[in-house]
Amino acid sequence: MIRKLQVKFVAMCMVMVTAVLAVVFFSAYASARQNIQIISREVLQRVLRESASNALSRPDIGLDLGDRVVQLPYFTVEVWQQISGTYSAYVTGGTYANLEDTEELTAIITDCLSQDRTEGTIDSYNLRYLRQDNGLYQKLAFVDMSMEQATLREMMGSYFQIGAASLLLLLGVSILLARWATRPVERAWRQQRQFLSDASHELKTPLTVILSNAEMLQSADLPDRPARWSDNIRSEAGRMKSLVEEMLTLARADNAVRTAVMETVSLTDVAADCALSFEPVAFEAGKPLREDLAGDVTVLGDREKLRQVIAILLDNAVKYGAAGGAITLTLRKTDRQARLTVANPGAPIPPEQLSRLFERFYRADDSRGEQSGFGLGLPIAAAIAAEHRGALKAESDASSTRFILTLPLKK
Repeated sequence: MIRKLQVKFVAMCMVMVTAVLAVVFFSAYASARQNIQIISREVLQRVLRESASNALSRPDIGLDLGDRVVQLPYFTVEVWQQISGTYSAYVTGGTYANLEDTEELTAIITDCLSQDRTEGTIDSYNLRYLRQDNGLYQKLAFVDMSMEQATLREMMGSYFQIGAASLLLLLGVSILLARWATRPVERAWRQQRQFLSDASHELKTPLTVILSNAEMLQSADLPDRPARWSDNIRSEAGRMKSLVEEMLTLARADNAVRTAVMETVSLTDVAADCALSFEPVAFEAGKPLREDLAGDVTVLGDREKLRQVIAILLDNAVKYGAAGGAITLTLRKTDRQARLTVANPGAPIPPEQLSRLFERFYRADDSRGEQSGFGLGLPIAAAIAAEHRGALKAESDASSTRFILTLPLKK
């Protein structure tokens, strides 16, 4: 699917660029052609205004190409109408030699007079003409169009070369842009497939337990159904409910649904309450909790959601911290931010795993049954931090693993 999307992106870019280049080149070609025709027409008008001797002596009768003036071959003819209906033609000037009383001249004049127009072209001889009626006779001026056509062909050849080079360059750029533009889509597609696979895996276990216990309850012959079977059903149903709620929280975050109620919150008080709640849990796990909280750290946020973030970080430290190692909760205030850190000693997390800690259902130890939870806590915490215009990041080295939450201070 991603490959098809990239191909469509490149195709759309190339079609649009080709259309734009075609419009630009066609406009430039039409403008150049019109300018050349105007110049040729001015040459003809100048020739008609001047006498043959003056016209022959002027060196500037030609096509002005900007950097140079190209002399245009031309000739003038006077046509006298006879009483018998025939006409007599006399070449009165020009750059053509040996044109008088030739079949070519007769054919040119016949074609010109048959068009019955003041100006036009004789395509069979590549000539442009202009007629001037002087009553008793008509004066005709002809100029060769070969130079016009050669200039236009040269211009079109240059345009085609420039267009081809531009399209090749833009094709490469479009391919790179397509890969860059579809990278988030590819990542989201991959995460969605992984999410569905992991969610199915997490739901499979409790559903299996519930179905097994339900079958045992139905098949048991005892008058009093064993309470532990119903407790198992209740426990696994509660586990499924928690998973669905966490998935719903992440779905709302993905859809940019703002659920936090923003108010002035003392982050110091929220952190102290969370630490007080987790002290017994940490003590029972043999991992004492130590706190170092700066006073009067105020932020704008949702108290319950901020409490949830800190609780997730503390719960993660209790689960995965080294046995006997102390968990440290630290809160500091800078000029613009509140910085809350939860650290626990333990084996360092490799960098390739550290960057994936906030992926859904991911666990650095690749275990799914040794620890409780679904691997959605850290993604939820990161989503809440982003909703509060903050950030959550992880660091790990030989001394400890640290989760750092930064939030903007209340102004």
